[in-house]
Amino acid sequence: MPFSNLPPVLGDALSARGYAAPTPVQAAVLEPEAIDCDLIVSAQTGSGKTVAFGLAMASNLLGPDGSIEPRSLPLALIIAPTRELALQVSREFIWLYGASGARITTCVGGMDASKERRALAAGAHIVVGTPGRLRDHLERGALDLSALRAVVLDEADEMLDMGFREDLEEILDATPAERRTLLFSATMPGSIVALARRYQRDALRISTVSEDRGHGDISYQAVTVAPADIENAVVNLLRFHEAETAMLFCATRDNVRHLHASLVERGFGAVALSGEHSQNERNHALQALRDRRARVCVATDVAARGIDLPTLSLVVHVEIPRDAETLQHRSGRTGRAGKKGTAVLIVPYHRRKRVESMLRGARIPAQWIAPPSAEDIRSADSERLLSTLLSPVDLSEQDYELGRQLLEQRSPEEIAAALVHAHRARLPAPEDLLASDAPQEPRGPRAGFEGSAWFRVSVGRNQNAEPRWLLPLLCRRGHVSRNEIGAIRIAANETLFEVAGAQASRFLDAVRRTTSEEDDVDIQPVEGKPRDEARRHRRDNARPVQTPKPYRAHTARSDHGDYKKDHKPGASKGAWHKKPGKGR
Repeated sequence: MPFSNLPPVLGDALSARGYAAPTPVQAAVLEPEAIDCDLIVSAQTGSGKTVAFGLAMASNLLGPDGSIEPRSLPLALIIAPTRELALQVSREFIWLYGASGARITTCVGGMDASKERRALAAGAHIVVGTPGRLRDHLERGALDLSALRAVVLDEADEMLDMGFREDLEEILDATPAERRTLLFSATMPGSIVALARRYQRDALRISTVSEDRGHGDISYQAVTVAPADIENAVVNLLRFHEAETAMLFCATRDNVRHLHASLVERGFGAVALSGEHSQNERNHALQALRDRRARVCVATDVAARGIDLPTLSLVVHVEIPRDAETLQHRSGRTGRAGKKGTAVLIVPYHRRKRVESMLRGARIPAQWIAPPSAEDIRSADSERLLSTLLSPVDLSEQDYELGRQLLEQRSPEEIAAALVHAHRARLPAPEDLLASDAPQEPRGPRAGFEGSAWFRVSVGRNQNAEPRWLLPLLCRRGHVSRNEIGAIRIAANETLFEVAGAQASRFLDAVRRTTSEEDDVDIQPVEGKPRDEARRHRRDNARPVQTPKPYRAHTARSDHGDYKKDHKPGASKGAWHKKPGKGR
């Protein structure tokens, strides 16, 4: 059903927003068999489902002339799992139904409840809210659902996962039996089916998941890294893509806090969204992203629900999603409204099989690639800078005058180099990833490490040794660069590392010069290869063989031997006896 067949008030609103044709889910809810009946709709985020259920309810809300009748009680109720999603739905309905005269009220946690009650008392045609706040208004008598004609459960699967079943049941039980119920959910687990069976009548099932599965406008990539290199991989991905807006997903609010602080310290314009932030803080963070004061958002799954940022083109799964549905909900923040997006999963080496299984189950084709290296980022920076400088721009006379002054004092080559330097100085530095930790096929020595030398550091796993802090220490003490340090092998109480053969002598001299009595970390050369050293270490630290003590018939408990309690009648309860040996 084309948009031209809608009531003029809605058709004009869609045209003004640039909608030329309906998306699959929007077309499905406008089919003749879907009019005025209950619906169960499976549709992914980013498929236009908010506008879809707005159009589906039109026949229940608007009169023949396209206007909405003046009433004091709500005619439609939309329930969403999070504040952000409810606010987004409210914004969509304001422009979609604005010309009809509809009054829209939002009721969400974290906002002024007394102000919401006053808005409800003044009269609202459409109420959008979260389950907890709607239930609170209902129990206080501020929300009267007796005149309701349509109710929408948006992302119903997420609401049940978040524990809102009792709230939803209380709200739905307070609505008229003849109301129309529209249930939108990305997935259809058994709990959703049971809810639909209880509160819907002869519902029509609509599914566009097969068409949108995996989001055709999203390119999925997966990069494998060492667990200690996850944060560095995030930095390199942000620098390589230089997305207008990027969203990073973490599993916990603590991880969000840590990653956000680390990115800000490195020079990224970043904001954070998690359950510990107030609604006012969330609003400020989202506004910073919309007006380009920030380009990176670090968020938890729940906090990012319902966020719609038109410029979002990169999603990074810093921590692996718990299931395929979470993967798609996260990734669905990008690739919306026909725009292209990229979703990248950062996968520790030992979790690759699990991620491959998840992607197969979700039928998502992902490209497994190496994380961007520092050299890849510098090359991309150069291409972006050339493209920017060579693109046509409108220059003023003042610009030309300043250019002439510069040419009088410096050569064109010096001015161009200074311009490149100024551009790069504003960018966060890329990170060198520890590729030596990757489980790869056996291969020959790295170039420059054919005649390498091995050294020992007096710290290991028991002292929380990690390559991320060992590597800078070794470079500082030995006056070498990262590229001149090879393999790093961490044992329980020591670490062996490799230095390029050409630099080994200079490294040892520098270590000896920089060593002081206050140093807690001792660095010493290793004779031979690390495998020979490990064998020698095991031999030198082997426990001496103990000679067994002579056998005594009634030995004490502390002696060597295998003991058991004797529960024979008449024996003392605590008596212990030697097991008779074979041949004795």
